[in-house]
Amino acid sequence: MENNPEIRVLYVDDEVHNLTSFKASFRRNFLIFTATSADEAKDILKSNKIDVLLTDQRMPGTLGTELLAQTVEEYPDIMRILLTGFADIDALKDAVNRGQIYKYLQKPWDDQEVINSITMAFKINNLKEEQKKLNQSLALTNEQLEFILRQKLLS
Repeated sequence: MENNPEIRVLYVDDEVHNLTSFKASFRRNFLIFTATSADEAKDILKSNKIDVLLTDQRMPGTLGTELLAQTVEEYPDIMRILLTGFADIDALKDAVNRGQIYKYLQKPWDDQEVINSITMAFKINNLKEEQKKLNQSLALTNEQLEFILRQKLLS
């Protein structure tokens, strides 16, 4: 099993035994944060850098898809995964359209599938960050070349 202690995962589920089981299953692979509600999750997001947000769909108060949608604007770089025990097509559509999810997983989860999904989400996010930096560097180089070209045309 691959260890990725630098990957910070927040798992949100109103069922405490699921949180306990998740943390026990994946604590050797990732740095795990848990929350029993959307409000608790938001507090964790404010005070910690989170790479992957996993949430259950059916929770009292705020649905998982609502939480995912609420985090899109403030935390655009977090990779989002919906984990639910119900095959709810409307929830899935909502998660894709509003919550910008990376992946949809079903309960009961398969440990290796969760590990692979979190690891791949982290890698994809790192590639996006690298691409953003390369694009910024390219834009700066283009500006410098345009400046040099203007200088040559003026002289």
